[in-house]
Amino acid sequence: MSTVHFRFLAFAAALSLISPALSQAAGPLKPFKDELFSAQILLDQRDGGDFRHVDYQEMRDINGRDQIPEKRVKSAYVSLGVRKAQANETLALPSGPLDVFRAGQAAGAAFTVIFIHGRGGDRRLGANDYTFGGNFNRLKNLAVENGGVYYAPSVKSFDSAGAAGIADLIAHAAAQAPGRPVILTCASMGSFICWGISRDAKAVAALSGMAVLGGATDPDFLKSAFHKAKKPVFFTHGSADKVYAATDQIALYDRLHKAGYPVRFTLFETGSHGTPVRMTDWREVLNWLLSR
Repeated sequence: MSTVHFRFLAFAAALSLISPALSQAAGPLKPFKDELFSAQILLDQRDGGDFRHVDYQEMRDINGRDQIPEKRVKSAYVSLGVRKAQANETLALPSGPLDVFRAGQAAGAAFTVIFIHGRGGDRRLGANDYTFGGNFNRLKNLAVENGGVYYAPSVKSFDSAGAAGIADLIAHAAAQAPGRPVILTCASMGSFICWGISRDAKAVAALSGMAVLGGATDPDFLKSAFHKAKKPVFFTHGSADKVYAATDQIALYDRLHKAGYPVRFTLFETGSHGTPVRMTDWREVLNWLLSR
């Protein structure tokens, strides 16, 4: 039995103790407001469903979803009880202090999810319940309700120094819950951190998968320790992204998929640079990454 397979079985067993009804759900994470977040319209798909082309419409997915467009989602999309399980803290790490937002208990967590913001952001972006259509509130609830922990750190810089801090956070999370999955997710310029971590063999050994939301493309990813380990990657991108072209990321996906690499891609039709942070179906992404 492979190490990854063993970890997943242990993860599933831990979740079964948390929720007896979980075995009836489609995937290791039980549903949370799926009728609001997962009911996306599929326009087309290929590669056996690994590449999915999804409908996105600003009038429906922003104006119809938000009470105040792009500032406050309607109350139906959030559940604020999760706030009892969250905190801001500063971790003393080998590379220096790191400010993080945390939802869920770190010690013995069934799994860990780390979200890396883009330029101009900090830990508050990934902690906000009401912006981005309530998608971070859903992510927090998915983590806490399934016995996991969610971190949103304030990245100091989008270079090797910033990546070193996140590598230390990954090591911290792995030490808090030995043998449990750790998932790294990065949005926009935060993708520089994901690509930097992919070259760190020690950090890669502690990771179970990675998701890149509207990020830059790394032409040297195939040379990385992450690629060598064949750990799964999930891309989400807006087709009309003017910051990082969707065509570049699709080209990397196609190259990886053709070689049999574990990879998936969701493309949001007409979506702009910020669309993946709003529209990414966190339960779908995490279930796939955790099941690999």
